[in-house]
Amino acid sequence: MNVLVWFKRDLRIEDHPALARAAGLGRVLPLYIVEPALWSQDDSAARHWAHIAETLEGLRHDLAGIGAPLVVRVGDAATVLERLARAHRIGWMISHQEIGNAFTFARDRQVAAWARAQGIRWEELPQTGVCRGRRPADWGARRDAFMSAPEVPIPALTAVPGVEPGTIPSARSLRLADDPCPHRQPGGAATARLMLEGFLTRRGQDYRRAMASPLTAERGCSRLSPYLAVGTISARSVVQATAAQAATRPGPGWGASLSSFQSRMAWRDHFTQKLESEPGYEFHPLHPAAARHDHDAARMAAFVAGETGLPFVDACLRYLRATGWLNFRARAMLVTTAVHLMGLDWRAVGLHLARRFTDYDPGIHWPQVQMQAGLTAVNLPRIYNPVKQGLDQDPLGRFTRRWVPELAGVPDLHLQTPWRWPEAGRLLGRRYPEPVIDPTTALREGRAALATARQGAQYHQTRTDILNRHTSRLERARSQSAALLVSPPRRVAPGGQLSLDL
Repeated sequence: MNVLVWFKRDLRIEDHPALARAAGLGRVLPLYIVEPALWSQDDSAARHWAHIAETLEGLRHDLAGIGAPLVVRVGDAATVLERLARAHRIGWMISHQEIGNAFTFARDRQVAAWARAQGIRWEELPQTGVCRGRRPADWGARRDAFMSAPEVPIPALTAVPGVEPGTIPSARSLRLADDPCPHRQPGGAATARLMLEGFLTRRGQDYRRAMASPLTAERGCSRLSPYLAVGTISARSVVQATAAQAATRPGPGWGASLSSFQSRMAWRDHFTQKLESEPGYEFHPLHPAAARHDHDAARMAAFVAGETGLPFVDACLRYLRATGWLNFRARAMLVTTAVHLMGLDWRAVGLHLARRFTDYDPGIHWPQVQMQAGLTAVNLPRIYNPVKQGLDQDPLGRFTRRWVPELAGVPDLHLQTPWRWPEAGRLLGRRYPEPVIDPTTALREGRAALATARQGAQYHQTRTDILNRHTSRLERARSQSAALLVSPPRRVAPGGQLSLDL
């Protein structure tokens, strides 16, 4: 039998259940489909494609080494699959379940209908601890069982003969806008494995302390998120390698750091499950009563350009533009500053950041954006003070001055508040913009607006419905206890306000 393996967000050969399953059924045609319609979506960017294109080059080489080079085709998924199925007598198709954006969900439904009509069996296998549909009551146990199961060995393949491999297209041919990202992480399984090894043996010892500041997080975090996002390395491989390293008792600091990292790997599946269970996260606020509707186009333009006049915010935005990555605390600060202080629309902010993050993963991104925007009604976000974050996370101003060189001459005392500098008139409105908001006033008003949104019977009834629909009994109890701590909002310790730094 000829079996087609459809690669999507699983661009590897190691621990690949779908590939191993196909190898046991017959001759294999490994396929990646480049879908122009997918790459025209609002959350797509050339930096994403550049990373994937490099990954595909490595995947093609790795698949050739086990007997069946990667086939690449450009076009509508159902059309490409129909042509290959007819030309090469495909009777079975295997892929991993994909938790992507709304486009991929609709495309998979279309492909499923086509496969049924053609009498082709399409088998979708899980590759993470995420369950299809609503979250089951025993989700945690299922996730742990999946992660502890043995990794699937790399199979030997027999290729379907006579298939032209095809070329990997350029970003320009996909009509993607120019998107310079000079410090982007390169794609490829080999790079992912080196990144994991370096984290587990050298960089990860101070992980818990390093993750808070962009000064230290760049080295201290695992930096595996882009590779996990496209499946260049499996989450199970990462979890098991981390457990094996922890078992060696590597020394002071390591135990706590590796344990913290493992918990974040579990939260990664937790948030992805949220989007799988509630696809509307991508488009609609989970709790409409909590949404604000005072979007300002000029402020949004300043946010996109990294010219808000808030030095640490601008430094993080410019760093993200150049690297495609940012530590979690800084990501959360950007969302809360944009939504709660600048009054920007949560989805416009989410789409801009999605295009900037090389590690954009819809299953993590949209639930996190909604949580930080205060739209889930389950966990209160911490509304960060961007001035205080600059003082705390960049006390010497090295990060801020590197990415906002206009401020090089501002003394340390006024670096994060240049509008208070006696010589501000020589700088603001000329080489660096006036702040688009008064951060003190905006912070007070943002916190008050969040508290006001949480009042009233409608809010609490909707909140109860959300809790019943999406959380376990234990999570409901914790969240309901936290909900009693209402005033002032900044003192609430939100149970879901966690770091997903990977």
